[in-house]
Amino acid sequence: MKDQEEFYTSEPFTRNSEFTTGIEGPAVDKEGNVYVVNFGEAGTIGKVTPDGEASLFVNLPEGSTGNGIRFNSKGEMLIADYTGHNVLKVDMASREISVYAHHDELNQPNDLAIMDNDILFASDPNWAESTGQIWRVGLDGRFVLLEADMGTTNGIEVSPDNRTLYVNESVQRKVWAYDLDEKGDISNKRLIHSFDDFGMDGMRVDVQGNLFITRHGKGTIVKLSPDGELLKEFAVSGKKPSNIAFGGADGKTAYVTLQDNGNIDRFRSEEAGRAFDK
Repeated sequence: MKDQEEFYTSEPFTRNSEFTTGIEGPAVDKEGNVYVVNFGEAGTIGKVTPDGEASLFVNLPEGSTGNGIRFNSKGEMLIADYTGHNVLKVDMASREISVYAHHDELNQPNDLAIMDNDILFASDPNWAESTGQIWRVGLDGRFVLLEADMGTTNGIEVSPDNRTLYVNESVQRKVWAYDLDEKGDISNKRLIHSFDDFGMDGMRVDVQGNLFITRHGKGTIVKLSPDGELLKEFAVSGKKPSNIAFGGADGKTAYVTLQDNGNIDRFRSEEAGRAFDK
């Protein structure tokens, strides 16, 4: 009889300190490679094979530092460049890097979310003032401010049916949901969960719409239902998980970046990530 698969047991996937304490991203391509920012030094993107071997993929332009990463429907890599106030685009074949979107009035951007139609969203925290904003990037490559005067916006994600946008506020420890239409407009803001302690960072949804949120400083991942009910909390191997992405052959392997260890953890989930349900 085959042993039952163990879910939500996180373990190291890469060696410690291969990435800097600014390790973020991550995003997984169709071949199962994991892409993570700040490989060895700031301003780089590292590529990790399905076997856990890490190497340099690209150096970003001078003055640029990556944070969240997403792939669009064309397989192009989009990177939140928080020091350059850009979203950068990488042609995966030629590795050519271009500016997909830029706006001087952004604080960062920090993390990215993307609809199936390639409309993009960016969280935009101001850490010094514990405030934040949400921006949309349309197919024309222009930033549009959706909401200002928020808390420290950080993790951001789109539901599997593209009808809900989720945003969390790290310092305020709140998770918000918005109704989302096909044009990327948001409405009906509502609070779905609050935490009493520790911060939050990146988050992703599975195909059932459950939210997986990194608890930065606590060293755990929480799984919330689409309506914000706490379903599960489990530990990772470091105290500062910064972001998460789903991958693997079946989309059920989750990769977690750990800032205190400079490495990536992984665990198996019961459901595939939304990004792999295409």
